[in-house]
Order: sequence, then C-alpha cells, then structure tokens
Amino acid sequence: MAHRIIAQIVLTGGRVFGRAFAEAYKQAQASSQYAKAAGGSGGPGAINTSASGMTLDEACRILNVKPPQGGTTNMESVMERFKKLYDLNEPKKTGGGSFYLQSKILRARERIEAEVRAAERKAQLEKEIKEGWKPKMYKD
Repeated sequence: MAHRIIAQIVLTGGRVFGRAFAEAYKQAQASSQYAKAAGGSGGPGAINTSASGMTLDEACRILNVKPPQGGTTNMESVMERFKKLYDLNEPKKTGGGSFYLQSKILRARERIEAEVRAAERKAQLEKEIKEGWKPKMYKD
C-alpha cells in the first residue's frame, strides 16, 4: 500500500514538473521570437535592448523626453527629468517612493545615454573613414 502512494506522489510530481517546464519553454520561445522581431525591425530603438532591458522608446516614455534624432538629444533635459523623477521616488525622503521606479528611471537614463554614445561612435568612425586615419604622434 505504501509503495502505491509513493508511486502516485512521484508520478504526480513528475507531471507537475513536466507541465511547468513545458510552460517555461513556451514562454522562453515566445520571448525569443519577440526579441528577434524587435531586433529585426532595423530601427535605432531596436538595438541594444539587452544591456538595459528596455527599448529606446520605452526609455523616452519613462523620462517623458523626445527620442534622439540622428543620435543627438538634449542631454541636459534628460538629466533634469532624471533627477526630478529619481528624487520624487526616493523611498526614504517622500515616504511613498519606490525603489523599483527609481531603478526603472535609472535604466531609462542609461539606455538613452547608450544610444547617444553609440551614435557618437558611429559618427566618429564615419568621420575617420571620410578623412582618413590620422594616428596621434607624440613628441618626446
């Protein structure tokens, strides 16, 4: 009798684990396909989402700023919005703030900065290609 109960417990546990594994696999597959579709759109907002975990569009909506046009944006307004929102969500100062919201605000700022840095690097590379590479010469 005891062996029958143990066998039922093992089989039931195996079924539960199998279903959970199958569901997790389906979600991972759907997430992978979504990321591939977002990356394949070719837009500048689709790049570098894995570093911060958010798209450029989402970052701009969080900070309520305009997306970078041609890789340039007013970083002063981005930093101003960042500081204001970050301070408003300080849990210790306001009592009603949220660490989660603070981290989303921080990631949004980092995502916009990464987009601007990537555009600056690309512009610098294109400038070097256009003008030719000029190594820096140091005189001793």
